[in-house]
Amino acid sequence: MLDKNLIAQLKSYLALLEEPVVIVTDFSSREKEAQKVASFLNEVVTLSDKLSLETGNFSRQPAFGLKKPHDENPRLVFAGLPLGHEFASFVLALLQVSGRPPKISPDALTQIQSIATPLNFETYVSLTCHNCPDVVQALNIMAVLNPNITSTMIEGGMNRPEVESKNVLAVPTVFLNGEEWANGRMSLEEILEKVLQAAGPSHVAPELLATTFDMLIVGGGPAASSAAIYGARKGLKVAMVMGRFGGQPLETLGIENIIGTPYIEGETLMANVEQHVAKYNVPLIKGHLAEKLTNQNNLKALTLDNGDVLKAKTVILATGAHWRAIGVPGEEEFKTKGVCYCPHCDGPLFTDKKVAVIGGGNSGIEAAIDLAGICQEVTVLEFLPELKADDVLQEKLATLSNVRVITNAATKAITGQQKVESIQYENRTTGELQHLDVAGVFILIGLQPNTHWLQDTLDLNSRGEIVVDEHNTTSLSGVFAAGDCTTEPYKQIVIAMGSGATAALSAFDYLIRQK
Repeated sequence: MLDKNLIAQLKSYLALLEEPVVIVTDFSSREKEAQKVASFLNEVVTLSDKLSLETGNFSRQPAFGLKKPHDENPRLVFAGLPLGHEFASFVLALLQVSGRPPKISPDALTQIQSIATPLNFETYVSLTCHNCPDVVQALNIMAVLNPNITSTMIEGGMNRPEVESKNVLAVPTVFLNGEEWANGRMSLEEILEKVLQAAGPSHVAPELLATTFDMLIVGGGPAASSAAIYGARKGLKVAMVMGRFGGQPLETLGIENIIGTPYIEGETLMANVEQHVAKYNVPLIKGHLAEKLTNQNNLKALTLDNGDVLKAKTVILATGAHWRAIGVPGEEEFKTKGVCYCPHCDGPLFTDKKVAVIGGGNSGIEAAIDLAGICQEVTVLEFLPELKADDVLQEKLATLSNVRVITNAATKAITGQQKVESIQYENRTTGELQHLDVAGVFILIGLQPNTHWLQDTLDLNSRGEIVVDEHNTTSLSGVFAAGDCTTEPYKQIVIAMGSGATAALSAFDYLIRQK
Protein backbone atom coordinates (compact mmCIF):
# COMPACT_ATOMS: atom_id res chain seq x y z
CA MET A 1 0.00 0.00 0.00
CA LEU A 2 2.91 2.36 0.75
CA ASP A 3 5.33 3.12 -2.08
CA LYS A 4 9.10 3.10 -1.64
CA ASN A 5 9.43 6.86 -1.25
CA LEU A 6 6.71 6.99 1.40
CA ILE A 7 8.27 4.08 3.28
CA ALA A 8 11.65 5.81 3.27
CA GLN A 9 10.12 9.03 4.59
CA LEU A 10 8.14 7.19 7.23
CA LYS A 11 11.22 5.30 8.44
CA SER A 12 13.06 8.56 8.99
CA TYR A 13 10.16 9.96 11.02
CA LEU A 14 9.67 6.80 13.06
CA ALA A 15 13.33 6.95 14.06
CA LEU A 16 12.29 9.99 16.12
CA LEU A 17 9.86 8.02 18.32
CA GLU A 18 10.67 8.66 21.98
CA GLU A 19 8.88 5.71 23.62
CA PRO A 20 6.83 2.69 22.45
CA VAL A 21 3.37 3.28 20.95
CA VAL A 22 0.58 0.70 20.90
CA ILE A 23 -1.82 0.77 17.93
CA VAL A 24 -5.17 -0.56 19.10
CA THR A 25 -7.30 -1.89 16.21
CA ASP A 26 -10.94 -2.83 15.65
CA PHE A 27 -11.57 -4.68 12.38
CA SER A 28 -14.66 -6.54 13.58
CA SER A 29 -16.89 -5.53 10.66
CA ARG A 30 -16.81 -4.24 7.05
CA GLU A 31 -14.30 -6.78 5.80
CA LYS A 32 -13.23 -4.99 2.60
CA GLU A 33 -12.50 -1.68 4.32
CA ALA A 34 -10.93 -3.46 7.31
CA GLN A 35 -8.46 -5.23 5.04
CA LYS A 36 -7.26 -1.90 3.66
CA VAL A 37 -6.64 -0.43 7.11
CA ALA A 38 -5.08 -3.67 8.39
CA SER A 39 -2.72 -3.81 5.41
CA PHE A 40 -1.68 -0.20 6.01
CA LEU A 41 -0.98 -0.71 9.72
CA ASN A 42 0.84 -4.01 9.20
CA GLU A 43 3.26 -2.23 6.87
CA VAL A 44 3.73 0.63 9.33
CA VAL A 45 4.57 -1.52 12.38
CA THR A 46 7.31 -3.36 10.46
CA LEU A 47 9.20 -0.08 10.17
CA SER A 48 9.90 0.41 13.91
CA ASP A 49 10.38 -1.92 16.87
CA LYS A 50 8.68 0.73 19.03
CA LEU A 51 5.32 0.06 17.37
CA SER A 52 3.01 -2.82 18.21
CA LEU A 53 -0.59 -3.91 17.48
CA GLU A 54 -3.32 -5.07 19.81
CA THR A 55 -7.09 -5.57 19.47
CA GLY A 56 -9.69 -3.25 21.00
CA ASN A 57 -13.22 -1.95 20.52
CA PHE A 58 -14.41 1.29 18.92
CA SER A 59 -17.82 2.65 17.99
CA ARG A 60 -16.82 2.68 14.31
CA GLN A 61 -15.12 0.01 12.23
CA PRO A 62 -12.58 -0.15 10.83
CA ALA A 63 -10.73 2.11 13.26
CA PHE A 64 -7.56 2.26 15.28
CA GLY A 65 -6.25 4.31 18.18
CA LEU A 66 -2.83 5.27 19.49
CA LYS A 67 -1.73 5.01 23.11
CA LYS A 68 1.24 4.48 25.35
CA PRO A 69 1.63 0.92 26.74
CA HIS A 70 0.53 1.91 30.25
CA ASP A 71 -2.55 3.91 29.12
CA GLU A 72 -5.92 2.20 29.49
CA ASN A 73 -7.60 3.56 26.32
CA PRO A 74 -6.44 5.52 23.26
CA ARG A 75 -7.35 9.20 23.20
CA LEU A 76 -6.41 9.59 19.52
CA VAL A 77 -8.50 7.54 17.10
CA PHE A 78 -8.54 7.26 13.31
CA ALA A 79 -11.74 5.90 11.75
CA GLY A 80 -10.59 5.07 8.25
CA LEU A 81 -7.31 5.39 6.37
CA PRO A 82 -5.17 8.43 7.24
CA LEU A 83 -3.69 8.83 3.77
CA GLY A 84 -3.60 11.83 1.43
CA HIS A 85 -3.33 15.08 3.38
CA GLU A 86 -4.06 13.21 6.62
CA PHE A 87 -0.92 11.08 6.44
CA ALA A 88 0.99 13.91 8.12
CA SER A 89 -1.63 13.93 10.90
CA PHE A 90 -1.02 10.21 11.48
CA VAL A 91 2.77 10.58 11.59
CA LEU A 92 2.63 13.55 13.97
CA ALA A 93 0.19 11.67 16.19
CA LEU A 94 2.61 8.73 16.45
CA LEU A 95 5.47 11.03 17.40
CA GLN A 96 3.47 13.00 19.95
CA VAL A 97 1.92 9.95 21.62
CA SER A 98 5.46 8.56 21.92
CA GLY A 99 6.39 11.59 24.00
CA ARG A 100 7.81 13.98 21.42
CA PRO A 101 6.54 17.44 22.46
CA PRO A 102 4.37 19.31 19.93
CA LYS A 103 5.61 22.67 18.70
CA ILE A 104 3.14 25.04 20.36
CA SER A 105 3.46 28.22 22.39
CA PRO A 106 3.75 28.12 26.20
CA ASP A 107 0.43 29.99 26.41
CA ALA A 108 -1.33 27.34 24.31
CA LEU A 109 0.19 24.57 26.43
CA THR A 110 -1.07 26.19 29.62
CA GLN A 111 -4.53 26.70 28.17
CA ILE A 112 -4.81 23.07 27.03
CA GLN A 113 -3.68 21.68 30.35
CA SER A 114 -6.14 23.92 32.23
CA ILE A 115 -9.21 22.29 30.60
CA ALA A 116 -11.01 20.23 33.23
CA THR A 117 -14.20 19.42 31.28
CA PRO A 118 -14.38 16.17 29.27
CA LEU A 119 -14.23 17.02 25.56
CA ASN A 120 -14.85 14.38 22.91
CA PHE A 121 -13.99 15.80 19.46
CA GLU A 122 -14.96 14.03 16.23
CA THR A 123 -13.68 15.54 12.99
CA TYR A 124 -15.11 14.56 9.60
CA VAL A 125 -12.53 14.92 6.83
CA SER A 126 -11.85 14.09 3.20
CA LEU A 127 -8.39 12.95 2.20
CA THR A 128 -8.17 15.59 -0.55
CA CYS A 129 -8.89 18.44 1.89
CA HIS A 130 -5.85 20.60 2.58
CA ASN A 131 -7.68 22.43 5.39
CA CYS A 132 -8.61 19.35 7.41
CA PRO A 133 -5.13 18.42 8.74
CA ASP A 134 -4.80 21.72 10.63
CA VAL A 135 -7.93 20.91 12.63
CA VAL A 136 -7.14 17.22 13.13
CA GLN A 137 -3.58 17.95 14.22
CA ALA A 138 -4.64 20.70 16.62
CA LEU A 139 -7.26 18.49 18.28
CA ASN A 140 -4.79 15.59 18.44
CA ILE A 141 -2.32 17.83 20.24
CA MET A 142 -5.01 18.74 22.77
CA ALA A 143 -5.83 15.05 23.32
CA VAL A 144 -2.17 14.14 23.78
CA LEU A 145 -1.63 16.86 26.38
CA ASN A 146 -4.85 16.54 28.37
CA PRO A 147 -6.42 13.24 29.53
CA ASN A 148 -9.86 14.91 29.58
CA ILE A 149 -9.81 15.26 25.78
CA THR A 150 -10.25 12.74 22.97
CA SER A 151 -9.89 13.30 19.23
CA THR A 152 -11.29 11.09 16.47
CA MET A 153 -10.62 11.61 12.76
CA ILE A 154 -13.46 10.22 10.62
CA GLU A 155 -12.60 9.74 6.94
CA GLY A 156 -15.73 10.58 4.97
CA GLY A 157 -15.14 8.22 2.06
CA MET A 158 -14.98 5.16 4.30
CA ASN A 159 -17.89 6.31 6.47
CA ARG A 160 -20.36 7.62 3.89
CA PRO A 161 -23.58 6.39 5.57
CA GLU A 162 -22.66 8.20 8.78
CA VAL A 163 -21.62 11.33 6.89
CA GLU A 164 -24.91 11.41 5.03
CA SER A 165 -27.02 10.66 8.11
CA LYS A 166 -25.47 13.64 9.88
CA ASN A 167 -25.77 15.91 6.81
CA VAL A 168 -22.04 16.58 6.78
CA LEU A 169 -21.62 18.44 3.48
CA ALA A 170 -18.41 20.36 4.16
CA VAL A 171 -15.09 19.45 5.69
CA PRO A 172 -13.63 19.73 8.16
CA THR A 173 -16.75 19.48 10.33
CA VAL A 174 -16.16 19.03 14.05
CA PHE A 175 -18.62 17.51 16.51
CA LEU A 176 -18.04 18.10 20.22
CA ASN A 177 -19.64 15.70 22.69
CA GLY A 178 -22.05 14.55 20.00
CA GLU A 179 -23.19 17.99 18.77
CA GLU A 180 -22.03 19.83 15.64
CA TRP A 181 -19.56 22.42 16.91
CA ALA A 182 -17.46 23.97 14.14
CA ASN A 183 -16.83 23.95 10.40
CA GLY A 184 -13.88 24.95 8.27
CA ARG A 185 -10.24 25.52 8.87
CA MET A 186 -9.26 26.49 12.43
CA SER A 187 -5.89 26.97 14.05
CA LEU A 188 -5.05 25.64 17.50
CA GLU A 189 -5.40 29.16 18.86
CA GLU A 190 -8.87 29.56 17.33
CA ILE A 191 -10.00 26.21 18.71
CA LEU A 192 -8.78 27.10 22.19
CA GLU A 193 -10.46 30.49 21.99
CA LYS A 194 -13.75 28.77 21.11
CA VAL A 195 -13.36 26.12 23.82
CA LEU A 196 -12.47 28.66 26.51
CA GLN A 197 -14.86 31.44 25.49
CA ALA A 198 -17.29 30.54 28.27
CA ALA A 199 -14.63 31.78 30.68
CA GLY A 200 -14.29 35.04 28.73
CA PRO A 201 -12.07 36.06 25.81
CA SER A 202 -8.33 35.53 25.95
CA HIS A 203 -6.10 38.57 26.13
CA VAL A 204 -2.82 39.64 24.61
CA ALA A 205 0.23 39.21 26.84
CA PRO A 206 0.70 42.26 29.14
CA GLU A 207 4.24 42.91 27.91
CA LEU A 208 2.95 43.29 24.34
CA LEU A 209 0.15 45.64 25.43
CA ALA A 210 2.77 47.75 27.23
CA THR A 211 5.01 47.96 24.14
CA THR A 212 4.96 50.79 21.62
CA PHE A 213 5.85 49.11 18.33
CA ASP A 214 7.55 50.89 15.47
CA MET A 215 5.41 48.90 13.05
CA LEU A 216 2.22 46.96 13.76
CA ILE A 217 1.00 44.74 10.93
CA VAL A 218 -2.64 43.67 10.73
CA GLY A 219 -2.91 40.37 8.85
CA GLY A 220 -1.16 37.03 8.51
CA GLY A 221 -0.88 36.39 4.78
CA PRO A 222 1.87 36.93 2.18
CA ALA A 223 1.68 40.76 2.21
CA ALA A 224 1.73 40.94 6.02
CA SER A 225 4.61 38.45 6.28
CA SER A 226 6.69 40.25 3.70
CA ALA A 227 6.13 43.55 5.53
CA ALA A 228 7.17 41.96 8.83
CA ILE A 229 10.40 40.58 7.41
CA TYR A 230 11.35 43.84 5.70
CA GLY A 231 10.48 45.88 8.78
CA ALA A 232 12.44 43.61 11.12
CA ARG A 233 15.45 43.67 8.81
CA LYS A 234 15.44 47.47 9.14
CA GLY A 235 15.84 47.06 12.89
CA LEU A 236 12.27 48.09 13.70
CA LYS A 237 10.24 46.72 16.59
CA VAL A 238 7.56 44.81 14.67
CA ALA A 239 4.51 42.72 15.63
CA MET A 240 1.78 40.98 13.62
CA VAL A 241 -1.84 40.57 14.76
CA MET A 242 -4.15 38.13 12.97
CA GLY A 243 -6.93 35.60 13.26
CA ARG A 244 -4.60 32.90 11.92
CA PHE A 245 -1.34 32.82 10.01
CA GLY A 246 -1.39 32.00 6.31
CA GLY A 247 -4.09 34.02 4.56
CA GLN A 248 -5.57 33.10 1.16
CA PRO A 249 -2.75 30.69 0.13
CA LEU A 250 -4.09 28.24 2.71
CA GLU A 251 -7.12 27.88 0.44
CA THR A 252 -4.92 27.23 -2.61
CA LEU A 253 -3.89 23.67 -3.34
CA GLY A 254 -1.20 24.18 -5.97
CA ILE A 255 0.79 27.35 -6.76
CA GLU A 256 2.81 27.43 -9.98
CA ASN A 257 3.64 31.12 -10.42
CA ILE A 258 6.03 31.89 -7.57
CA ILE A 259 9.15 32.84 -9.49
CA GLY A 260 11.90 30.26 -8.98
CA THR A 261 9.48 27.75 -7.46
CA PRO A 262 7.73 25.82 -10.25
CA TYR A 263 5.23 24.19 -7.87
CA ILE A 264 4.36 24.41 -4.18
CA GLU A 265 1.21 23.83 -2.17
CA GLY A 266 -0.22 26.89 -0.45
CA GLU A 267 0.01 25.36 3.00
CA THR A 268 3.67 24.45 2.48
CA LEU A 269 4.47 27.93 1.18
CA MET A 270 3.00 29.65 4.22
CA ALA A 271 4.63 27.19 6.63
CA ASN A 272 7.96 28.21 5.04
CA VAL A 273 7.02 31.87 5.31
CA GLU A 274 6.11 31.52 8.99
CA GLN A 275 9.49 29.92 9.68
CA HIS A 276 11.14 32.84 7.86
CA VAL A 277 9.24 35.38 9.97
CA ALA A 278 10.18 33.47 13.13
CA LYS A 279 13.88 34.03 12.39
CA TYR A 280 13.35 37.71 13.20
CA ASN A 281 11.55 37.09 16.51
CA VAL A 282 8.46 38.99 15.38
CA PRO A 283 5.63 38.45 17.90
CA LEU A 284 2.67 36.74 16.22
CA ILE A 285 -0.51 37.74 18.03
CA LYS A 286 -2.90 35.06 16.78
CA GLY A 287 -6.59 34.48 17.33
CA HIS A 288 -7.58 38.15 17.42
CA LEU A 289 -9.29 40.41 14.90
CA ALA A 290 -8.93 44.17 14.65
CA GLU A 291 -12.06 46.27 15.29
CA LYS A 292 -10.92 49.88 15.33
CA LEU A 293 -7.94 52.03 14.33
CA THR A 294 -7.53 55.47 15.91
CA ASN A 295 -4.94 58.09 16.82
CA GLN A 296 -4.03 58.17 20.50
CA ASN A 297 -1.35 60.48 21.94
CA ASN A 298 0.44 60.81 18.58
CA LEU A 299 0.41 57.03 18.16
CA LYS A 300 -1.82 54.61 16.31
CA ALA A 301 -4.12 52.62 18.59
CA LEU A 302 -5.45 49.29 17.32
CA THR A 303 -8.42 47.95 19.29
CA LEU A 304 -8.95 44.19 19.07
CA ASP A 305 -12.15 42.15 19.29
CA ASN A 306 -11.42 41.34 22.94
CA GLY A 307 -11.04 45.01 23.92
CA ASP A 308 -7.24 44.98 24.12
CA VAL A 309 -5.43 47.97 22.59
CA LEU A 310 -2.05 47.74 20.86
CA LYS A 311 0.02 50.87 20.19
CA ALA A 312 2.40 51.64 17.33
CA LYS A 313 4.11 54.49 15.50
CA THR A 314 3.03 53.07 12.13
CA VAL A 315 0.47 50.50 11.02
CA ILE A 316 0.42 48.33 7.90
CA LEU A 317 -2.99 46.95 6.93
CA ALA A 318 -2.68 43.63 5.10
CA THR A 319 -6.02 42.08 6.01
CA GLY A 320 -6.50 40.21 2.73
CA ALA A 321 -9.86 39.11 1.37
CA HIS A 322 -12.44 36.34 1.62
CA TRP A 323 -14.72 34.61 -0.87
CA ARG A 324 -17.45 36.96 -2.08
CA ALA A 325 -21.01 35.94 -1.23
CA ILE A 326 -23.84 36.12 -3.77
CA GLY A 327 -26.30 37.36 -1.15
CA VAL A 328 -29.34 35.29 -2.06
CA PRO A 329 -31.82 33.48 0.22
CA GLY A 330 -30.45 30.15 1.35
CA GLU A 331 -26.76 30.96 0.98
CA GLU A 332 -26.14 31.68 4.66
CA GLU A 333 -28.64 29.10 5.91
CA PHE A 334 -27.05 26.24 3.95
CA LYS A 335 -23.37 27.02 4.50
CA THR A 336 -21.67 23.67 5.20
CA LYS A 337 -24.97 21.97 4.29
CA GLY A 338 -24.44 22.06 0.56
CA VAL A 339 -23.20 25.62 0.00
CA CYS A 340 -19.43 25.37 -0.46
CA TYR A 341 -16.50 27.52 -1.53
CA CYS A 342 -13.68 24.96 -1.88
CA PRO A 343 -14.02 22.16 -4.48
CA HIS A 344 -10.78 20.49 -3.36
CA CYS A 345 -12.00 20.12 0.22
CA ASP A 346 -15.70 19.47 -0.16
CA GLY A 347 -15.91 18.00 -3.65
CA PRO A 348 -15.51 14.35 -2.55
CA LEU A 349 -18.64 14.67 -0.39
CA PHE A 350 -20.65 15.10 -3.61
CA THR A 351 -19.36 12.02 -5.42
CA ASP A 352 -21.90 10.83 -8.02
CA LYS A 353 -24.24 13.75 -7.24
CA LYS A 354 -25.40 16.77 -9.21
CA VAL A 355 -23.85 20.13 -8.30
CA ALA A 356 -23.86 23.72 -9.53
CA VAL A 357 -20.91 26.09 -9.80
CA ILE A 358 -21.71 29.79 -9.66
CA GLY A 359 -19.07 31.81 -11.48
CA GLY A 360 -17.53 31.63 -14.93
CA GLY A 361 -14.13 33.10 -14.14
CA ASN A 362 -10.93 31.11 -13.71
CA SER A 363 -11.82 29.95 -10.20
CA GLY A 364 -15.28 28.80 -11.21
CA ILE A 365 -14.18 26.94 -14.33
CA GLU A 366 -11.25 25.32 -12.51
CA ALA A 367 -13.75 24.14 -9.89
CA ALA A 368 -16.09 22.76 -12.56
CA ILE A 369 -13.25 20.82 -14.19
CA ASP A 370 -12.21 19.45 -10.81
CA LEU A 371 -15.74 18.46 -9.81
CA ALA A 372 -16.51 16.84 -13.18
CA GLY A 373 -14.17 13.99 -12.30
CA ILE A 374 -16.22 12.91 -9.28
CA CYS A 375 -19.73 14.33 -9.67
CA GLN A 376 -22.55 12.96 -11.80
CA GLU A 377 -23.27 16.33 -13.38
CA VAL A 378 -21.88 19.86 -13.04
CA THR A 379 -23.81 22.94 -14.14
CA VAL A 380 -21.95 26.25 -14.41
CA LEU A 381 -24.07 29.38 -13.94
CA GLU A 382 -22.54 32.60 -15.27
CA PHE A 383 -24.26 35.99 -14.84
CA LEU A 384 -22.72 37.52 -17.98
CA PRO A 385 -23.37 36.51 -21.61
CA GLU A 386 -19.96 34.82 -21.85
CA LEU A 387 -17.54 32.99 -19.57
CA LYS A 388 -14.62 35.09 -18.28
CA ALA A 389 -12.16 32.24 -17.74
CA ASP A 390 -8.94 31.87 -19.73
CA ASP A 391 -9.30 30.18 -23.12
CA VAL A 392 -7.22 27.17 -22.09
CA LEU A 393 -9.65 26.46 -19.23
CA GLN A 394 -12.70 26.89 -21.46
CA GLU A 395 -11.21 24.51 -24.01
CA LYS A 396 -10.69 21.88 -21.30
CA LEU A 397 -14.22 22.43 -20.01
CA ALA A 398 -15.66 21.85 -23.50
CA THR A 399 -14.20 18.32 -23.53
CA LEU A 400 -16.16 17.22 -20.44
CA SER A 401 -19.42 15.48 -21.27
CA ASN A 402 -20.97 15.84 -17.81
CA VAL A 403 -20.59 19.65 -17.62
CA ARG A 404 -23.04 22.16 -19.03
CA VAL A 405 -22.75 25.93 -19.03
CA ILE A 406 -25.65 28.35 -18.63
CA THR A 407 -24.84 32.02 -19.29
CA ASN A 408 -27.00 35.06 -18.57
CA ALA A 409 -28.11 33.30 -15.38
CA ALA A 410 -28.87 35.36 -12.26
CA THR A 411 -29.01 33.17 -9.15
CA LYS A 412 -32.11 33.97 -7.09
CA ALA A 413 -32.27 31.41 -4.28
CA ILE A 414 -30.78 28.22 -2.86
CA THR A 415 -33.46 25.96 -1.44
CA GLY A 416 -33.89 22.79 0.57
CA GLN A 417 -35.00 21.38 3.91
CA GLN A 418 -32.08 20.23 6.08
CA LYS A 419 -29.58 20.61 3.22
CA VAL A 420 -29.35 21.99 -0.32
CA GLU A 421 -31.81 20.39 -2.70
CA SER A 422 -32.12 22.89 -5.55
CA ILE A 423 -31.16 26.27 -6.93
CA GLN A 424 -33.32 28.87 -8.65
CA TYR A 425 -31.99 31.23 -11.28
CA GLU A 426 -33.44 33.75 -13.70
CA ASN A 427 -32.77 33.65 -17.43
CA ARG A 428 -31.65 37.27 -17.89
CA THR A 429 -32.61 37.16 -21.58
CA THR A 430 -36.22 36.03 -21.16
CA GLY A 431 -36.84 36.87 -17.49
CA GLU A 432 -38.03 33.30 -16.94
CA LEU A 433 -37.36 31.69 -13.52
CA GLN A 434 -35.66 28.29 -13.77
CA HIS A 435 -35.31 25.47 -11.23
CA LEU A 436 -32.33 23.13 -10.98
CA ASP A 437 -32.12 20.09 -8.68
CA VAL A 438 -28.65 19.87 -7.13
CA ALA A 439 -27.09 18.47 -3.96
CA GLY A 440 -24.41 21.16 -3.73
CA VAL A 441 -23.66 24.71 -4.81
CA PHE A 442 -20.06 25.88 -5.16
CA ILE A 443 -19.78 29.69 -5.13
CA LEU A 444 -16.67 31.13 -6.81
CA ILE A 445 -17.31 34.74 -7.86
CA GLY A 446 -14.20 36.47 -6.62
CA LEU A 447 -12.97 38.03 -3.41
CA GLN A 448 -14.24 40.64 -0.93
CA PRO A 449 -11.60 42.69 0.97
CA ASN A 450 -11.61 42.35 4.76
CA THR A 451 -12.03 46.06 5.38
CA HIS A 452 -15.56 46.46 6.81
CA TRP A 453 -14.11 47.72 10.11
CA LEU A 454 -12.25 50.54 8.32
CA GLN A 455 -15.20 52.21 6.57
CA ASP A 456 -15.07 55.38 8.68
CA THR A 457 -11.29 55.38 9.18
CA LEU A 458 -9.66 55.92 5.79
CA ASP A 459 -10.49 56.10 2.10
CA LEU A 460 -11.99 53.00 0.50
CA ASN A 461 -13.20 52.59 -3.08
CA SER A 462 -16.65 51.34 -4.10
CA ARG A 463 -15.50 47.72 -3.78
CA GLY A 464 -14.27 48.27 -0.22
CA GLU A 465 -10.58 48.24 -1.19
CA ILE A 466 -8.17 50.52 0.66
CA VAL A 467 -7.02 53.32 -1.64
CA VAL A 468 -3.20 53.38 -1.82
CA ASP A 469 -0.63 55.23 -3.91
CA GLU A 470 2.59 53.90 -5.45
CA HIS A 471 4.22 53.88 -1.99
CA ASN A 472 1.32 51.93 -0.47
CA THR A 473 0.40 55.01 1.55
CA THR A 474 -3.23 55.37 2.66
CA SER A 475 -5.23 58.53 3.34
CA LEU A 476 -4.32 58.29 7.05
CA SER A 477 -0.86 59.54 7.99
CA GLY A 478 1.42 56.78 9.28
CA VAL A 479 -0.87 54.03 7.99
CA PHE A 480 0.06 51.91 4.98
CA ALA A 481 -1.69 49.00 3.27
CA ALA A 482 -0.69 46.06 1.08
CA GLY A 483 -2.06 43.03 -0.70
CA ASP A 484 -5.56 41.94 -1.68
CA CYS A 485 -7.30 44.44 0.60
CA THR A 486 -5.99 47.38 -1.47
CA THR A 487 -6.65 48.98 -4.86
CA GLU A 488 -3.62 47.28 -6.39
CA PRO A 489 -5.09 45.79 -9.58
CA TYR A 490 -3.81 42.22 -9.58
CA LYS A 491 -4.53 39.85 -6.69
CA GLN A 492 -1.52 37.53 -6.84
CA ILE A 493 0.70 36.11 -4.10
CA VAL A 494 3.91 37.44 -5.60
CA ILE A 495 2.35 40.90 -5.99
CA ALA A 496 1.10 40.84 -2.41
CA MET A 497 4.59 39.99 -1.19
CA GLY A 498 6.04 42.84 -3.22
CA SER A 499 3.47 45.32 -1.94
CA GLY A 500 4.13 44.20 1.63
CA ALA A 501 7.81 44.98 1.15
CA THR A 502 6.95 48.37 -0.38
CA ALA A 503 4.65 49.20 2.52
CA ALA A 504 7.32 48.29 5.09
CA LEU A 505 9.99 50.37 3.33
CA SER A 506 7.56 53.29 3.05
CA ALA A 507 6.76 53.01 6.77
CA PHE A 508 10.49 52.97 7.56
CA ASP A 509 10.99 56.07 5.41
CA TYR A 510 8.08 57.73 7.24
CA LEU A 511 9.61 56.94 10.64
CA ILE A 512 13.07 58.29 9.92
CA ARG A 513 11.53 61.59 8.78
CA GLN A 514 9.61 62.11 12.01
CA LYS A 515 11.00 64.41 14.67
